[in-house]
Amino acid sequence: MADRLHTLRNLPALSRIRRNHGLEHATIHILSQQFPNRRFIGRSNTRGFFLYGDVPADALESAVQEALRRLRQGEHQLAIHPNCGTNLVTSAILAGAASFVTLMGSERENWRRRLERLPLAVAATLLALIVSQPVGRSVQQHITTQGDPERLEVLSIQRVHNNSISVYHILTKN
Repeated sequence: MADRLHTLRNLPALSRIRRNHGLEHATIHILSQQFPNRRFIGRSNTRGFFLYGDVPADALESAVQEALRRLRQGEHQLAIHPNCGTNLVTSAILAGAASFVTLMGSERENWRRRLERLPLAVAATLLALIVSQPVGRSVQQHITTQGDPERLEVLSIQRVHNNSISVYHILTKN
């Protein structure tokens, strides 16, 4: 299983996404320190990442370069972010599975029997949500992000939209 995961993580396209995702998170960490009352959202792909948030272009460029420098210097923990979608998906999968397993029964079972198990389902779901926090961080660390940017380079930072919220495209080369 570990060999398959290693092979999967190192497929060229997935490896690029993982490095871009790590840079996205590191950039958001830095921006969040500089602008503590602002919210930022990122979406990574093979060509870089999009950043959604009210931030001046020069501050974003500085944050991206600092994030890349710090990742290269070994601050790989910057690639893990508590608000990552990976954490949300992990929580949803574990909570949904916990509820499903505790409430499942035979087709002939009546709704009252299932209703009697509702407190168990709530408790199992709560436990799943608690467990999902460290599991989500681990999934980020080992599957969806990469803290070592390797040869990642930032090619350009372009504002692509500026209505109620600024959207930037950070184009990278691996």
